[in-house]
Amino acid sequence: MLVKKQAKFAQDIAKLIKYIEDQGDHCTLAEAYRTQEQADLYAQQGKGIKNSLHRSRLAIDLCIFNSAFEYQTKADYYKKYAEYWLTLDPDNKSGHFFTKQDSNHFEVKAP
Repeated sequence: MLVKKQAKFAQDIAKLIKYIEDQGDHCTLAEAYRTQEQADLYAQQGKGIKNSLHRSRLAIDLCIFNSAFEYQTKADYYKKYAEYWLTLDPDNKSGHFFTKQDSNHFEVKAP
């Protein structure tokens, strides 16, 4: 059932955010839900796919800041968070490990 998967995803995101804070970093929420129109537009621009898990509320993008609240854009900075994310559920995936790297993207496989 989709709503159960969404609820578990939200709980895991809460754990990830707590882990980020426990490491001395900070994060803000970027994009979570995406309309079909937005997904289509991003796909046309090469920034995403039409069937994005953002559409099903099973993906989120997080912006990570170091302890001095400086926004981190280098993929390597996100690696430990991507690795932690994968430990929370076998269905979790991180954009850090995608062929076209998207390090601030965290998702879970659709039911």
